[in-house]
Amino acid sequence: MAKEETQPEYHFFKSDPQVVKKALGKERLVECLKQMLLIRNFELRGEAAYQQGKVGGFYHSYRVQEAIQTSAMAAIGPQSWWTTTYRCHALALLLGEPPNELMAELYGKITGNALGRGGSMHFFAEKMLGGFGIVGGHLPIATGAAFTLKYKKERGVSICFLGDGAVAQGAVHEALNLASLWDLPCIFVIESNHWGMGTATKRAISAHPIAEKKAPGYNMKGYTVDGMNFFDCYALFDKVYKEVLETSRPVLIEAMTDRFRGHSISDPGLYRSKGCLEEVMHHGPLKLFSDDLKEAGILTDDEYKVMDKEQRTVAMDAMKFADESPWPDLLSLGEGVYVEEES
Repeated sequence: MAKEETQPEYHFFKSDPQVVKKALGKERLVECLKQMLLIRNFELRGEAAYQQGKVGGFYHSYRVQEAIQTSAMAAIGPQSWWTTTYRCHALALLLGEPPNELMAELYGKITGNALGRGGSMHFFAEKMLGGFGIVGGHLPIATGAAFTLKYKKERGVSICFLGDGAVAQGAVHEALNLASLWDLPCIFVIESNHWGMGTATKRAISAHPIAEKKAPGYNMKGYTVDGMNFFDCYALFDKVYKEVLETSRPVLIEAMTDRFRGHSISDPGLYRSKGCLEEVMHHGPLKLFSDDLKEAGILTDDEYKVMDKEQRTVAMDAMKFADESPWPDLLSLGEGVYVEEES
């Protein structure tokens, strides 16, 4: 007899948008929207460059997940330690890395963020411990950053983003266990887009909602939030950030989101229906956030169009910069492998 499938019960964290608007103010709200538009336009141009053969390796787009990391940065600020997956373009932009250098890195040029050696999956910034290509392999790094903060008695937190497909990895369990055991100030954020590559998460992860069900096993708090809703995300990150600073206890968050494309741009995503994708496109975070700001009188349609055009120009200029930048000298390939001796 077939087992009857039951739908998991989610308890979404909810905010009062008016409280968030008052806390951030008009200028910061518009700035957050501007950042989301930069991410969207950068990814669109990067995807196009990949399809033209200008970007090697793989390209993992952050389109339709923009509200999560943008709201986290607005709530927590760039002074903390940030770690993420190979879907790392947005976080580098939010931490202030120049779009020209990031696009050049995609192209593998010497003017790139990592001198053309990292490519799409390995952006970094001063407080960004990298984009990591190994699924789940970066959680011990983020946990180590939180340990460093505690060991040095420094005030701060470590924020780690991971995909829902990574939850099955052993390193994830070890990192969460140690973070709780040692009372480390770490915020783990599962960006749950329902897919681990081409496998539906509900077929790969045993418990849902993931954070709500998994967190108690590590003796930590777990939350679920609508990753499409900027206001809910900001309010939760603001609350959790203050809690972690106060308690030095780790927290697990599942931000429910989606993705416009396949796992990477080379993935045609044939396991999803066109109807499903169209629904996502009509309920994406940019539309929801901008519509709300327009209704509140903070933004007009014309102002939004101008802002979008400005960020599109930034992305197009970055492509031009990358196209015109030189390739690295092959003779320099071995540089940086070993620490240079001081003379």
